[in-house]
Order: sequence, then structure tokens, then C-alpha cells
Amino acid sequence: MPKQPPQQPVKLLVLIATLPGRGREQREAYERLAPLVRAEEGCLRYDLHGVADDPDRFVLVEEWTSKAALAAHDATPHMTEADTTSPAFRAGPAQVLELTTAPLG
Repeated sequence: MPKQPPQQPVKLLVLIATLPGRGREQREAYERLAPLVRAEEGCLRYDLHGVADDPDRFVLVEEWTSKAALAAHDATPHMTEADTTSPAFRAGPAQVLELTTAPLG
């Protein structure tokens, strides 16, 4: 049997903007989700940061052990529900940036 290459971790930056004055709802949604997500197999990091001087913008930093772990996360009931409810307070879809495995330089 051929040896499988090791799985590479997946690092994401998720850029989130809420409707004006609705940042509190994003923070509350994150506070409900974070313990569930962090308990998922393969979750290495799930941290929400606010953007300085803009209470309605956020950056979610995620790290997963593999693409399979990330795919399983995306299919969980709590994420499916979050995808259904977040449009009520978000300015639009989140922008997801997948980072290279290692820093450049």
C-alpha cells in the first residue's frame, strides 16, 4: 500500500462585517459557537478579534489539522444553524482567506 502524504494544517482568516450597530450580535453568536467549535476534532484555533476603531468589523482566525477536519466542521449542525442566522446581522457574506502553510521568508 502506498504511503499517504501527511495532511497539512489549514489556516484561515475570515473577514466579517456586520450591519451598522450590530457588532454585539456577532460577538454573542461567537460566544455561543466557540466552545462547540473548539471541542471539534481537528480544531487547533478558533479566535475572534475585533478591528480597532470599528465595532462592526471582525477577523476570525481558524486553524484545523486538515481539510477533512475543516469540511467536517462546516457540516456540523451548529455551523449550519449559524450560516442560517448570521445574515440577519451581517453586512454580507464573510470573506474567507486560506493562508499558505508556512510564513513567507
